[in-house]
Amino acid sequence: MLTDIQLSDYIKKRGKTMAEIKNYYFSSESVTEGHPDKICDAVSDAVLDECLKQDPNSRVACETLAKTGMLIIAGEITTKAKLDYQKIARDTVRRIGYTSSDMGFDADTCAVMEAIAEQSPDIDMGVSAGKGLFNSESSNVSEGAGDQGIMFGYAINETETFMPLTIHLAHRLAERLTKVRKDKIVDYLRPDGKSQVTVEYKDGKAARIEAIVISTQHAAGVDHKQIEADIKKHVINEICPKDMLDENTKYYINPTGLFVVGGPMGDCGLTGRKIIVDSYGGHGAHGGGAFSGKDPTKVDRSACYMARYVAKNIVASGIADRALVQFAYAIGVPEPLSVYVNTFGTAKVHDEVLANIVAKELDLTPAGIIKKLDLRRPIYEKTTAYGHFGRELPEFTWEKTDIKDLFANAK
Repeated sequence: MLTDIQLSDYIKKRGKTMAEIKNYYFSSESVTEGHPDKICDAVSDAVLDECLKQDPNSRVACETLAKTGMLIIAGEITTKAKLDYQKIARDTVRRIGYTSSDMGFDADTCAVMEAIAEQSPDIDMGVSAGKGLFNSESSNVSEGAGDQGIMFGYAINETETFMPLTIHLAHRLAERLTKVRKDKIVDYLRPDGKSQVTVEYKDGKAARIEAIVISTQHAAGVDHKQIEADIKKHVINEICPKDMLDENTKYYINPTGLFVVGGPMGDCGLTGRKIIVDSYGGHGAHGGGAFSGKDPTKVDRSACYMARYVAKNIVASGIADRALVQFAYAIGVPEPLSVYVNTFGTAKVHDEVLANIVAKELDLTPAGIIKKLDLRRPIYEKTTAYGHFGRELPEFTWEKTDIKDLFANAK
């Protein structure tokens, strides 16, 4: 499967536009909060939230590993906060729902180990305002970027959330799977689970759902046919638009036939291993950096949020049907090295015009992004499951469309 950028380049070489690629299938996946990798994302961001709650200027790079009967929390943290890592980890795992050994993991009996050091002073020199080569003598002192890298944001007008339909549906299915478990609508479900959606596009528009995959951990002894019937009734039919399901839609529910062993017993979990689930489900592009466990001085996180904010406002303005935004940073340097906008031939103006507006009108320094999006708050554990983007929660300031007028009348 080609990414949007690869597809765009492929088409340009043949002298065509994106609009001429009309018929295709595209798939995206999501996972529940009980997936081993998502347990780790949640613990890492719970640590970050506690740091920011006590000390908004905390520097946090927190990683978590989960395996049978244990959690290992490691990383670099510089903070005035007093942290009880055991309590943070156990409370997080308990909230997710791993509360007994028959689920394969137990919040109250698992081992919690930690290996935490302070942030490297060499990194601090580049990040802290007034230090480092690029801002120590500047009259406009600002925080430098916490690392080098490229960050992407994406938006498309095929859903109300300006997210691609495939990842939107995959997230909502995973979210619903968790809800029916926690509300005991289906009382034999367990926390681990995955979803995947394939959509058929005709004439460039989403036409129908080709396939749905749901894999859900369950208690031992439950008949597979019952699981199929319950998941179709209580999950799929509650989320997927009925007019996009037809007699040819394929359903794969627990396709191995059994999913009793799950969570960290079934698979080792690591922070930051679901970066495509966290972003756009394979649409657009991804710079490669993970989000969870990182404070907002890390542009891996904050600049991706800003790029989504910009892309969403471009599309919400009505000037383009979709937009991909890229920022690039060097460690210790406040201003981005480049600003790129690609609307895949759907905009009413040249992409260069939009990129110039972004670079001129918005403060894209780490300090500017943190201020604009109000990122020094304990809001991050909520991001760890069901998408960092496309969820219009009050805390998710990057989902606002309050700067769309910047682009609406661009010429």
